[in-house]
This record gives sequence, C-alpha cells and structure tokens, in this order.
Amino acid sequence: MSAFLLAATFDSTEFLVYRILSIIGLVLVFLTALVTIIIVLFQKSNSDGIQGITASSETFFGKNKGQSIEAKLKKWTWICLGVLAFLSIAIYIVGIIVQ
Repeated sequence: MSAFLLAATFDSTEFLVYRILSIIGLVLVFLTALVTIIIVLFQKSNSDGIQGITASSETFFGKNKGQSIEAKLKKWTWICLGVLAFLSIAIYIVGIIVQ
C-alpha cells in the first residue's frame, strides 16, 4: 500500500524523465505567463478614465485606426492563456503518471 503512495525512486529513469519534463514545463509556463503579462500591458484600457469627462474630438478614422492591432493583441492574449492552461494541466498529469 505504501509503495503506491511514494513517488518514483531518485535513481530510476522515470524520475529523471519526470524531473526533465517538469523543469521544461515550468520554464515554458514561466515564459508564457511573462509573454501574457506583456501583451496585456500593451492593450488599451476599455475605460476612458478622466478623458471621458472632457469632450474629445476624435474622428471616425482616428478612433478605429488601432482596431486591428487591438484585435490581434486580444487574440494573442487568449492564445497565451490557452497555452498556459494546457501546460499547467500537462505538468499535473505528468506528475500523476510518475507516482
């Protein structure tokens, strides 16, 4: 019974593969999270803040000029969050398989 509760021994190849996969996975999670943070910081805020009080004289073209860039940033944010979720679940599953 206690053999099922213990992880693989330190000298086994399963443990070595687990350690390598977990280190690679954690590095990928860290990099994906960092890229996601940077992409979110580049996105424009939805609220106008104090600019909503003052009258703004933006034209239609000036207002919609950056829509394609904002749409791409939003798309890449969702992609990065999906990759982050997938990597987190994969690391968890690898940990369960090794035990």
